[in-house]
This record gives sequence, structure tokens and C-alpha cells, in this order.
Amino acid sequence: MKIAGLDIGTTGCKCTVFDENGAYLGKAYREYPVRRKVTGHEIDVSTIMDGVYGVLEEMAAQYPDIGGVGITSFGETFVMTDGAGKPLHNAMLYTDPRGAEEVKALSEKLGEMHIARVTGLRPHEMYSVPKMMWIKAHRPEVYAQAKHAFLMEDYVVFHLTGVAQIDYSLATRTMGLDIRDLCWSAEVFEAAGIDVNLMSRPVPTGTPAGCLTAEAARRVGLPEGVTVVSVSHDQVAAAVGAGAFDGSVAVDGAGTTECLTPIYDSMPDIEAMYRGYFSVVPYVVPGKYVAYAFSYTGGALIDWCVGQLAKDEKKAAKAQGISPNELLENAYRAEHGEEPSGLLVLPHFAGAATPYMDTGSKGAVLGLTVDTGVPELYRGCMEGVAYEMVLNARALKDSGVRFEKLHATGGGAKSAEWMQMKADMLNIPIVALRTADAGTVGSAMLTGVAVGVFQDLQDAAGHMVEEIHTYAPRPEMHEKYMKIYERYENVYRAVRPLV
Repeated sequence: MKIAGLDIGTTGCKCTVFDENGAYLGKAYREYPVRRKVTGHEIDVSTIMDGVYGVLEEMAAQYPDIGGVGITSFGETFVMTDGAGKPLHNAMLYTDPRGAEEVKALSEKLGEMHIARVTGLRPHEMYSVPKMMWIKAHRPEVYAQAKHAFLMEDYVVFHLTGVAQIDYSLATRTMGLDIRDLCWSAEVFEAAGIDVNLMSRPVPTGTPAGCLTAEAARRVGLPEGVTVVSVSHDQVAAAVGAGAFDGSVAVDGAGTTECLTPIYDSMPDIEAMYRGYFSVVPYVVPGKYVAYAFSYTGGALIDWCVGQLAKDEKKAAKAQGISPNELLENAYRAEHGEEPSGLLVLPHFAGAATPYMDTGSKGAVLGLTVDTGVPELYRGCMEGVAYEMVLNARALKDSGVRFEKLHATGGGAKSAEWMQMKADMLNIPIVALRTADAGTVGSAMLTGVAVGVFQDLQDAAGHMVEEIHTYAPRPEMHEKYMKIYERYENVYRAVRPLV
């Protein structure tokens, strides 16, 4: 029996298939359009289902014995539908500016800290509940017709099975889940004026929803007996796929965004989490929690540097048969060895995430001279992303974290240069894993447990999580980086009033 992980992303979805031993077999991908305007950021979720049916059909044609499909998705984005699941409006993405006035009003009613203690989230317009309030106030005809309010995981699960359920980790992204009682907060929904009965039933991460409906099975070419699993928010799936199950290990997700995901063995200090806008999210292991400390531009900043500044280097790299990243790393090392660049790059090119949550912040590069070239700027961008993670790790210090090493996933984990830099800066070992796509692996692991392919998550990890190299911190380099970090800490406060 094969197992499949279906990952619903902001701009596309993919289905990845593994065999009963956890070995990768193949994947299919479909893109869908996102519309971003000054007044709103939206997506037509019917195109998401078209993509889902497309990737499942493609994989079913190759692997007709798929026995389980796990659904994981990005967070916050929601859509209201009629009773049959037909969308009544375009879904509002987490970056959509609408909801700011509504979250302010909700906070005035209940108090920001009280909302944080109940939901694990410091109030912000990115979350679903304030945007539902906006829909009710500005599009009352939509709200009046609504029978369901879905995030993307439960939207897809409903269309595949007819069951409306959402796992705890994704439910937290609404700002409406009571993280202690693991149910919708009647207090929050009543204060928001939103009917809690619109919401799907919260269930533990990795809970089977049921089997494919006859219609869904017909569309994708799989048997009706295929089990569909409500897996999780994509960051939780990545933590599972990184084999991180207790507080001794945190996850470094080095993808387009940079996300540090620590695990807590008990409830974190809510006040410390509130100060840094850190989420408190129920984890797959009962009684444990995770948090998200992230930068909007991780690998995205590196891609920007290569794409916009390294045009000549890209041509030279192609001629040499290597990546432009490798060429720039080699060029820097030939000129400067392993010395820090000395540049201060504020990686807020798409705004600031934790611990600031300041969408108006802008990127900055300080310390340029006439000798600064593209290799130095490239190195500075890598350092800026890593310094921002040090900043976040320090902001988490009082919350109850105890991690002693990081498991690194994502495309950035392939860069030995970047991994060693992060180990040196954070002063802890970083373990690079074989898979770059931990979210897909985590989804398949939870699906495999749900359908009986694996006994438990430890068994699944033994089959699917492979460590390939450990980068040990070097005290002398840590000392060099920390001298520069002392200046980096002041960059945001110095630059922000100017932009």
C-alpha cells in the first residue's frame, strides 16, 4: 500500500507518494493564481480544488494502490461556503490588510493579553477571525448565506470526504481555538459576532476524516476505500518530518521563509510569547506545543540577491557547470576565507515577522564600500537571515525553550556554508537532513501512522528521517559573529524611523 501527502500551498499544491517503507516514489504539482492588490490579497479556492483533483489523478494513474492521503496546508486563509462547500467569495490570504480595524475592536472588548492566554496568539489582522468579522461587516450577504467557514486543510478534506473537521494546529491559526481545552472559544466567537457553528470540528493532528466519497473517487481514479487524513498546518508537518518530538530539538526550516520551530514539553510562558508575537500551537504529541519564530525572507532574500545582482555570475556559473550560489560562495572564500563580511543586512525585504510583526519595515544594507562586490553582498544576505534567527532565539529565551540542537530542512539545508554559519552564530549543532521537503515527509509519516503502515511516529521517523551531516559550532567564529551581532541588534530601531 502506498501513502500520499497532499500539501496545499499559497501558489500551488503538490502530491507526493511514498511506499510502505517510506521511500519516495514520485510527485505531481499544480499552480494556481493569486491576486494581490493594495486593497486585498485573494485566491479563488475553486482553483485549489482543481489543482488537488489534478495532482491526485496524476499520482493515482501511476500508483493505483494508494491507501491513504494526508492533507496539510498553509494557515490563516479562509473561505465561507454554502452547505455543499461552494465558495461564496474569494478567500482572503493572511497578508490581506483587511481585518485591522476588526482585530482592534475585538482586542478592546477582550484585551490583547486575555486573547493571547486563550488562543496562544497575540491579536493580529493576519488571523482568520478578524477577517471573518470584516466579511460580516462589509459583505453581509455573503455571511448570511454561509454554512461553513473553512481554512484550506478542512476545505479540501470536506470536498474529498464530506466531513468538516480541522486539526488543532491549523485551527489555532484562526485566533479562535482555546489551546488548553482544544475546542473553539465561545468567548472569542461571541465577542467577534461570528457563529461558531460555521467552523469545522477540531480534532487531533493526524486524525482520519473518513474515506473518499464516490464522486471524489471517480474524479481522481482511486477506490472509495482510500482514507483521507487531517494532518496539520504545514509548519507542524515540517517539524514532524524533521523528526523533532521533544524540547531538546528545534527545527530550522530554511525555505523561502526562514522559520525556527522550537518544541515545548509543557505550556510556554504566555507573556514571553506575547512580547515576541510568537504563536503557541498544540503539537502532535499530547501535552507538547510548538512555536513559530520566522523571517518572511530567508531563501527569498538569497534568490533576490542572485536574481537581481549576480547576472554575470549566473552566466559564469553556467559555463562552469555549478550553481551561482556555489560560485559566489567560492569567490567570497577565495578573497576573505571564512571571515564575516562585516555588512549589516536587515532582511526585512517583505516586512518584519517575529519578534516585531511589522509589515511596514523595509530591508537595508549597511557598511558598503567601493570594494563591496556581489560575493560580499551575497555573504551579507546569508548573514542577515542568520542574525535575524539569533535575534528570535534570544527573544524566545524566557519562554521555556531548552533545545540543544537544530534539525535543518528546506533548500537552504543543502548549503554547507549557510549551515555552518548558523551553527556558529547560534552556538549549537545543526543536523542537515536528507529531505529538503520535511512538510511532505511529515504529512506522509502521519498518514502512514493513521492507516497502519507505521506503528507510531518513532517507527515512521526510523523509516523516513535521515541525518546526513552535523555542523558543530566553532567558538572562535561564534565570538567573531557576536561582535557584529551587537551592532545588528540596533539596526531595526535605527532604520525603521527612516522608512
